[in-house]
Amino acid sequence: MSNRGRAGLVVLAVAIVAVAFIALRPSDSSDKADDPAKTTAETTATKTTGDAKQPTATAESAPAPPQEITLRDGVPQGGVKRIVVTKGDEVRLQVRTNEAGDDIHLHGYDIEKRASAKAPANFRFKADIEGVFEIESHTAEDAGRDPLVARLVVEPS
Repeated sequence: MSNRGRAGLVVLAVAIVAVAFIALRPSDSSDKADDPAKTTAETTATKTTGDAKQPTATAESAPAPPQEITLRDGVPQGGVKRIVVTKGDEVRLQVRTNEAGDDIHLHGYDIEKRASAKAPANFRFKADIEGVFEIESHTAEDAGRDPLVARLVVEPS
């Protein structure tokens, strides 16, 4: 085969590969809208929060559900929870208790919410201070019990 014939085959092979690439590549717009599982998987990052993994919301996905802390007689069920977030994240916590009323205090951010058997304490704020912050039950503290129910760890972004 002549040099000219070989060059023609190379050009033909490159053209076939280019056409195949264009024809077989996934679309950027319609495929994502048609497959909700794909959209969720592609737009949700995962962040480790102690011994569990929690999805972190992105611009295209729904916000993650709040971290839940349940107190029975002032004692955190499952032990003191460690909640890890990145500076700038929205933090959502929900503290439930079986007691008539309890004041739940997030130190460092100085946020205090009232929880009762009828209504949980709901915290929602932007993590704009780095560090480790204790979440305590004032009812447990007043009763002489360990007040620590969770630690919020805010890591640098």
